[in-house]
Amino acid sequence: MQAGVLLWAGRFQTRQALPTLLSLLGSSPSWQSRSCSTDSPSLEQPITIQKLLVANRGEIACRVMHTAKRLGIPTVAVYSEADRHAKHVQWADQAFCIGPAAAKDSYLRKDHILQVAQRAGATAVHPGYGFLSENASFAQLCHQNGIAFVGPPAAAIRAMGDKSEAKALMIKAGVPVVPGYHGSDQSTERLLEEGAKVGFPVLVKAALGGGGKGMKLAMQEDELEDAIDSAKREAIASFGDERILLERFIQRPRHIEVQIFADQLGNAVYLFERDCSVQRRHQKVIEEAPAPNISLEFRQSIGGAAVAAGLAVGYQGAGTVEFIVDTDTGEYFFMEMNTRLQVEHPVSEAITGQDLVEWQLRVASGQPLPLSQDQLQIQGHAFEARLYAESVANNFLPATGTIRRWQVPANASLFDNSSHVRVDSGVSEGDTVGVNYDPMIAKVITSGPDRQTALARLHTALSELQVSGLPTNQAFLKRLACHPAFMAAELDTSFIQKHHSSLVDNHPLTPHVVALAAVADHLLQVQQVQHMAAARQSAWTILDGKRINHALTKPGLLDYLASHSQIAFSLTCHGADAFTVKASDEEAPVAVSNVVLNGNQLTAEVDGQLHRALLSSHAYHDELVITIWLQGDAHEFRKAVPRQWLRLGAAAKVVGTVTSPMPGKIIQVLVEEGGMAEEGDAIIILEAMKMEHTVKAPCNGTVTDLRCFVGAQVEDGHVLATVVPAPAAAAA
Repeated sequence: MQAGVLLWAGRFQTRQALPTLLSLLGSSPSWQSRSCSTDSPSLEQPITIQKLLVANRGEIACRVMHTAKRLGIPTVAVYSEADRHAKHVQWADQAFCIGPAAAKDSYLRKDHILQVAQRAGATAVHPGYGFLSENASFAQLCHQNGIAFVGPPAAAIRAMGDKSEAKALMIKAGVPVVPGYHGSDQSTERLLEEGAKVGFPVLVKAALGGGGKGMKLAMQEDELEDAIDSAKREAIASFGDERILLERFIQRPRHIEVQIFADQLGNAVYLFERDCSVQRRHQKVIEEAPAPNISLEFRQSIGGAAVAAGLAVGYQGAGTVEFIVDTDTGEYFFMEMNTRLQVEHPVSEAITGQDLVEWQLRVASGQPLPLSQDQLQIQGHAFEARLYAESVANNFLPATGTIRRWQVPANASLFDNSSHVRVDSGVSEGDTVGVNYDPMIAKVITSGPDRQTALARLHTALSELQVSGLPTNQAFLKRLACHPAFMAAELDTSFIQKHHSSLVDNHPLTPHVVALAAVADHLLQVQQVQHMAAARQSAWTILDGKRINHALTKPGLLDYLASHSQIAFSLTCHGADAFTVKASDEEAPVAVSNVVLNGNQLTAEVDGQLHRALLSSHAYHDELVITIWLQGDAHEFRKAVPRQWLRLGAAAKVVGTVTSPMPGKIIQVLVEEGGMAEEGDAIIILEAMKMEHTVKAPCNGTVTDLRCFVGAQVEDGHVLATVVPAPAAAAA
């Protein structure tokens, strides 16, 4: 099939109009002009929704409630037992518990949610994104019970939710699709045969998939069967359907998606495109709008194709049509349509000046679209960075923990674009990020008159944001925002992989940061002693450095979380506010003087230079975690109290200890007690947040002390087994 665009002089140009696509849109551009009069009367019409139930949690639930409150619509929250004190519960006018923490027992219970809607008198349900947002039967049930579903008709969800059916519809509509296999024969033999026809590398995708779940890449033929098996398991776990499809894997693609909107009167528009090329584990990290380095012709072509895709299934409401763009040829291909509001919708709001949730509510009320295509204009540029609880150093695996500190930039707006900096978040200090839900903590959105200004504001906002208590990707996002290649918009989906070392590898700590960490550690010890009973204090138990005739020198050891390295140092106290710190690998000691710790504010002169830092500390298992914010960077240190916590890394590899890299559920144990394993062999498969993670043998040897079984729930760092190295096993 002929694709729709051509790369020319670094920009995407339209090759030619697609006849079938234009016939679907109509001979005249009516899809652009039918919408509304230039007076936009629908923005002044009252919305007929009397009460809105938000069938979701966290950030998106708060986002929907924010607009509903502005429009004077009462809201109803639903929550699991784990979310009883969550922000979205506090924001709602009414709230109802719908079940235990597990999503399958609460947020995925259609019957419970509909019972609450009827009990509360809700006239509409907004599904947010995730959970039931793309569940056709839920949309149908809402309709059957006389409750408006704020989203597309069930038939459109069903058509676009089945990736194979959707691609067949797109081919019929003249929208380009990626070559591959979308057939009904799902036998392993047929899939292997079709994969060979497609050619390697080949992408294996769940037919009902999304968000990177049920997606595996087979680089060569001997990897395909394992990829198929794994994709089917994830598909069953996430979507209840093991069907998969195969696609040609484009080597240097950009991921460009188009925001569309359609009403119940047959009007449809596109609110321009977003570039979502920067991804890890097939999930987006930073999105921007509009997509950089494309021509007006390309924008109109891909926008028209997106509208054609929506019209092909009778779409209504907000939808996003995702395309993969081959940077080598300039061709674009339909990937899928997300029949809901996207996580990254704020960047589209920022460049159009529109509230897309309000548009959704108006369309659900039967009103025409607020603006026509001709009235929609791009205003500047915008970025969104997703702040996740995850271990960047451990291949971006999701993390859990309690949010000990949460502070957004002082000038940030919440859930709207009234400021150039916006933060959408459903968390508060003290909240726990667990294993049952997505690990996203917040979205940081910035806008400006141009890409350079918006990107500079993003870096500043990420520097001013403060979060502690659990691993996050904050430092990674900051590096990405100021990376020369990203600043130059040299984008494709392998961006992180290509620039991995500069984005992920740890930067060495400066001597003054080490010195401040050592002093902070000492001052926290002093505070702890000062809280002890006065009777137990003496000149020998007080650690403030006051000694008779000599200074106090003591050794110290801190773990630096970013690099999983240890920092050894000696600290000499010359008084209560003067110290000398010498790191074991530094020749010259660092003088720290005029030290004042006032609450969580640490002020000190380091080698004569004044530094102001913020300090927080908390206990985690057998460790004390110390976080220091200095000049826009967060530095997290840990120390054993009283014993060293078992870690992953070189030591684990030497002794053969196999530990869980994250909290999750054991879904496969591939070895037996006493069996042999080679280094790199998959021995255990762990499921967390509906995605599979493979735990591999750290060395050649014999499997002993197998401490897990299928179905077991394990914590981060849990010892799963031991692989006794071959020589040691022989000696035993």
